[in-house]
Amino acid sequence: MDLAFTPEEQTFREDIRAWVHANLPADISHKVHNALRLSRDDMQRWAKILGKKGWLGHGWPKEFGGPGWNAVQKHLFEEECALAGAPRVVPFGPVMVAPVIMAFGTPEQQKRFLPGIASGEVWWSQGYSEPGSGSDLASVKCRAERQGDKYIVNGQKTWTTLGQYGEWIFCLVRTSTEGKPQTGISFLLIDMKSPGVTVRPIVLLDGEAEVNEVWFDNVEVPAGNLVGEENKGWTYAKHLLSHERTNIADVNRAKRELERLKRIAKAEGVYDDLRFRDEIAKMEVDVVALEMLVLRVLSAEKSGKNSLDIAGLLKIRGSEIQQRYTELMMLAAGPFSLPFIEEAMEAGWQGNFPGGIAADAPLASTYFNMRKTTIYGGSNEVQRNIVSQFVLG
Repeated sequence: MDLAFTPEEQTFREDIRAWVHANLPADISHKVHNALRLSRDDMQRWAKILGKKGWLGHGWPKEFGGPGWNAVQKHLFEEECALAGAPRVVPFGPVMVAPVIMAFGTPEQQKRFLPGIASGEVWWSQGYSEPGSGSDLASVKCRAERQGDKYIVNGQKTWTTLGQYGEWIFCLVRTSTEGKPQTGISFLLIDMKSPGVTVRPIVLLDGEAEVNEVWFDNVEVPAGNLVGEENKGWTYAKHLLSHERTNIADVNRAKRELERLKRIAKAEGVYDDLRFRDEIAKMEVDVVALEMLVLRVLSAEKSGKNSLDIAGLLKIRGSEIQQRYTELMMLAAGPFSLPFIEEAMEAGWQGNFPGGIAADAPLASTYFNMRKTTIYGGSNEVQRNIVSQFVLG
């Protein structure tokens, strides 16, 4: 595999960098670089800027309104956005459900749903996990019963990220109990403003309500919102999860956060400590190794080979690296990383952070939040089993 970018790809990178520099709002970039709280408006504002350019769906083919970039161009775009301090694109619409609608939806569904996703106008949520169905996703119990030209949905979804902002949700629902669990699942698009939909926040250790419970009580959903065939939703779910786990690796954010780790270490006076520098060096080696793994995927995609079989590996290593850099930031600041002041997550906060520097304020919050990465999207223990079975043989 050739890891060197071509002159055309380097020119593409420079063009992306210039555009992002000219269009990314400075206040949003400041929040991202300093791990401060992003509001719904912040995330939506950047999504609409990308949408207006036609780049929110940067992985989309031209036939659906995307730029038609190849795998390397998509990677370069994501890297330049991350390094500039752009918010990570909320993936549920453009990265997850859109490819499913493109691949398995009807022309009417594509015409109805894709424009709102591409523009950033419509916020989508993901309805996969349930209290008893996380990594064992095939055991979902949320029920959808067909009655004439509609489905009646009853049940619960949980850990719905940013579900409090959701306008539409794509759900795995049980439409049959016959045969294997996987054979009775369907893929349904549900308007979250429908009567009977209730969103309840789950307040996390860091004080944020990033995840939610979503309840469905006799929710009526038009049969036309079924994607593909009834009871074939497991096939569509696997298609989506391959995109999600590749996205979870998030090597570009890891590169940005590595630089933040170095800034914090220098500000705290531990950057010259050889033992601590060793830890930063090991972290950097891991990030480069993850990047090589991502480039291996891109190389395979560019040559037309199937590369999604190592999506689990990307998820495992990416999530472990995210946890490790938050730990090292805590270690760099020592006792000053421990105080948790929720108000300090807001940009422009004027309070005094006990004993430390302003950059220490978000450290505990970020550390708490990153505990989730080895669990969501399929726990790392389950991913290792999948890798051992399908990659190692």
